[in-house]
Amino acid sequence: MSNPIPIWLDCDTGHDDAFAILLAALHPDVKLLGISTVYGNAPLSCTTINTLAILKSIGREQDIPVYAGASQPFCRPVALAPDIHGESGLDGTSCLPIPDQNPRTDHSAVGAMFKALSSQEAGTPWLVCTGALTNAALMFAVHPEMAAHIAGLTHMGGAIGNKFTDAPMGVLKGHSEEDQAGRFGNWTPFAEFNVYIDPESARAIFSNPVIAAKTTICPLDLTHQLLATSTVQQDLLHGHQVSNGNETRKGPSQVRKLFVEILTFFAQTYADVFGLVEGPPLHDPLAVAAAFLPGIFEDNGGERFDIQVITEGAHGSSENVREGGSQCGRTVATALAPGQQGVRIPRSVDRMKMWRMIDECLARAESAPFSQEA
Repeated sequence: MSNPIPIWLDCDTGHDDAFAILLAALHPDVKLLGISTVYGNAPLSCTTINTLAILKSIGREQDIPVYAGASQPFCRPVALAPDIHGESGLDGTSCLPIPDQNPRTDHSAVGAMFKALSSQEAGTPWLVCTGALTNAALMFAVHPEMAAHIAGLTHMGGAIGNKFTDAPMGVLKGHSEEDQAGRFGNWTPFAEFNVYIDPESARAIFSNPVIAAKTTICPLDLTHQLLATSTVQQDLLHGHQVSNGNETRKGPSQVRKLFVEILTFFAQTYADVFGLVEGPPLHDPLAVAAAFLPGIFEDNGGERFDIQVITEGAHGSSENVREGGSQCGRTVATALAPGQQGVRIPRSVDRMKMWRMIDECLARAESAPFSQEA
């Protein structure tokens, strides 16, 4: 691509966000403008440190600015996900480097996001969000003109259900398949985590007709199709070289060890919590890919949706609330008539292409000082 797509990434760096950063920072078709962090997979202090550490591991810590954003939603208690990502948000690896840089303080996260996006030609930059939409909603509230300026917004979030796809959703620990048959969320039976923890911000984004017309969401129905199986993990650990038509494996580099250790931990928590033993779904890189390579997704001939987010009902982190039948945080998708503008929700992705891009980005990362230390 002669003109890389400018992207601002907003994330709560945990295990799958690490791969989103890898793809955004090292794919040649992306110009990563900067990263803002948000609470979610872990507290903001942890997600920010994790972001800087991942950037260091792939050789981009010096030139990609990182800004610490919101530490909690506007009007809800903060909710975190230690059962999936551990207390640090990136538990399970012994290879994570200690960052050399600190988050930038010359602007607020929202201010930096606005400055970077507005510096790009109108209709070219993308905002990619892989966590709660708190930072994004505030940016559009303070700078409403940005809705028209950006080329688009992608978000990893939401859960559609009703057999939108045949992706395996798993079964919560302690439950049978029968009593979980109607579940399609991962935080409650109806709600996906990123939307649930700040449903007001999600509603603000999806109810804005200008933003909605240029938004793509990657819900669990899509992301659970991209499973990091044991074969995938071994392929990413060693990489592939093809010589004279014969495929050979390389010894693992330090950066490959890091990213596969991240996957190994993620695989165990998904097996323990959701019973997904084939491999963990690698949610967040899909939101990055949707911004610069939309053609690898299939959307049933261009169908578009109206998205409503339910904000009413019990909300919280307790088991009673999460399993009590509240639909708070649910994303309700209504198909629009052909030609109407609305949110794009892909139904499938070219999985081989996704894994190939991730492997290629890991190969580029192997030239970074971190990997040369091995």
